Amino acid sequence: MIAFFFVTKMKKRIISLIAIANLAVAISLAISGCKFFLPANSAKSITREKCETDLSFVFIPGGEFIVGSDRIERDFAYQISAQSIAATKADIVRAEKNLRKNRWFDREISRQTTSLNHSFCIGRNLVTNQEYQEFVRATKHNLPRISKTEYQKQGFLVHPYAKVQKFLWHNGTYPINTEEHPVVLISYKDALAYAEWKGIQTGFSYRLPTAVEWEKASRGEDGKYFPWGNSWRDDSTNAAVSGLNYTSAIASFPLSRSEYGVEDMAGNVFEYTSTLKWQGTRVVMKGCSWDDLPGFCRSAYYHTRPVNSKHILFGFRLVKE
Repeated sequence: MIAFFFVTKMKKRIISLIAIANLAVAISLAISGCKFFLPANSAKSITREKCETDLSFVFIPGGEFIVGSDRIERDFAYQISAQSIAATKADIVRAEKNLRKNRWFDREISRQTTSLNHSFCIGRNLVTNQEYQEFVRATKHNLPRISKTEYQKQGFLVHPYAKVQKFLWHNGTYPINTEEHPVVLISYKDALAYAEWKGIQTGFSYRLPTAVEWEKASRGEDGKYFPWGNSWRDDSTNAAVSGLNYTSAIASFPLSRSEYGVEDMAGNVFEYTSTLKWQGTRVVMKGCSWDDLPGFCRSAYYHTRPVNSKHILFGFRLVKE
């Protein structure tokens, strides 16, 4: 969900300038050295048996694992991002310089070993339009929509409202042929409302994953950069290089499946977590979206947004308790 405006759908189109939108907002998204990823270990463990009674959820064991990034990984992120939007050596150098100037990856926490003393049960897939529609019809909850005025007030536009309109629901239903796409244009509070409703339907309790749970579910124990490993692959996920320029159906990119079997852990949409910052006014987002450069799709990357945000780049998945 980076604030870059570029018109290419091609992998190596030459650019002479990267336009950074809303830089002031971007600078405030994170704080260097922040310790919020370190787990509070207050959640109760769930057994594999109880988790897997529903095959739409995946069991993630507790224990030690690596979070965050080091200088080597961040340098790599700048390099592969620049290479994805420039072709000549000179253009790549300029693109990387602009990326570094805005410190996109410098606010990630330092690479370190931490531990979760609880296992957890995370959704195999993002919540889809079809699933969210069941909730809307049952509860009369607000549709996934945002007006042009509301969208502009958010400040982090990234895309013009004309693009947003392609994601708007009409007459109680989602855009045609997107039933298996992740639901977007929902807020953090909308996601919580869905979790509460689902709990009433099933008898289980549901919540959003913490940022640290999400990161473990994505990268496993050994701290690999992406769900599939440490090297970028253009065919790995729905990001800017895919050229789709829209969300994709869940589980469409097998390489984005984590070692535990969790789908879309890079690309498609950013995901709300339950980790809050700034006295609960901002929520930590993990993953990356369909318009992002490769470096943003690493498991270590994060940014924050106001809890009442709605965007075509934001979705969510649940944890079952």
